Amino acid sequence: QVQLVESGGGLVQAGGSLRLSCAASVSIFSISTVGWYRQAPGKQREFVATITSGLSTNYADSVKGRFTISRDNARMMVYLQMNSLKPEDTAVYYCNLDSWSGDYWGQGTQVTVSS
Repeated sequence: QVQLVESGGGLVQAGGSLRLSCAASVSIFSISTVGWYRQAPGKQREFVATITSGLSTNYADSVKGRFTISRDNARMMVYLQMNSLKPEDTAVYYCNLDSWSGDYWGQGTQVTVSS
């Protein structure tokens, strides 16, 4: 059963914006740190941003000032607002939930930024 489902990816020109969404059906969502990771073809999956249950955020240096992570516990959703997109942001973006018993991962959503 799928417990994290990403959406909102697509094709956008450099300088444009996209908003990614992740719908969670994990019971411990509200007390868990959630985040976004991305993986480009032929590369390792890399950290993008996280947000804790207390709303503390952390961002990769490459996206600071451009991306914003947020969450809505009532709707069990996590979002990634991506502005000023660059071609190097092109990747499959994955939603993640970090629990003490292991990580949950979504199927990913493709983001392609053209120059």
